[in-house]
Amino acid sequence: MSTKAEDTQKNILNTARKHFLKDGLTGASLRNIVKDAGLTTGAFYKYYPTKEALFDALTDPYMEHIYQIYDQIVEAFEKLSASDQTRNMSDTSSDGMEQMVDYIYDHYDNFRLLLKCGDSGKFELFIHNMVDREMKSSLKYMEKMKEAGVEIPVVEESLMHMIYSGFFSSVFQIIEHDIDRETAKKNVHQLKEFNTGGWERLWNIEFPV
Repeated sequence: MSTKAEDTQKNILNTARKHFLKDGLTGASLRNIVKDAGLTTGAFYKYYPTKEALFDALTDPYMEHIYQIYDQIVEAFEKLSASDQTRNMSDTSSDGMEQMVDYIYDHYDNFRLLLKCGDSGKFELFIHNMVDREMKSSLKYMEKMKEAGVEIPVVEESLMHMIYSGFFSSVFQIIEHDIDRETAKKNVHQLKEFNTGGWERLWNIEFPV
């Protein structure tokens, strides 16, 4: 893609972001986006076939990057022994959440779109995918502990889903309430600590800090 084409694409995305944040996915007018971007409809369609595809370009890559941060951390964590996993659980979780919060704030308006444009269904999908990852990771941890001869109480998957849904939805309150980055990092860290304490009670196990 030429420099001129790249500049045009950035202009389209920046203009569309403003319209979507103001009017939502359904309420935003593609005609107005194209007009404000200073393009003809024909020129616009060389970049994005639909308004939905334009919205996807503003959200999907950023959601995917959060998944990648999570998956990379979990991949390294799962290579540890059962005892090392327990020993490193708190630090690993803190490191992962800090990376995620930093990335969210580096691309703040793109994540605001997930919340502001509820009619897209993207936020619910994002939370679902994060909860699914966390549940799979927890179940693997429980199985590894069992294989190592450590007995921990069984936690129903339905309860795990409730806990993780609440956790990840709560994390995004940092955007809902437009909290500054440093306060957000502090709040998410304390939320993680609160969540960890709950798992220590449920599993009758201690995660060293």
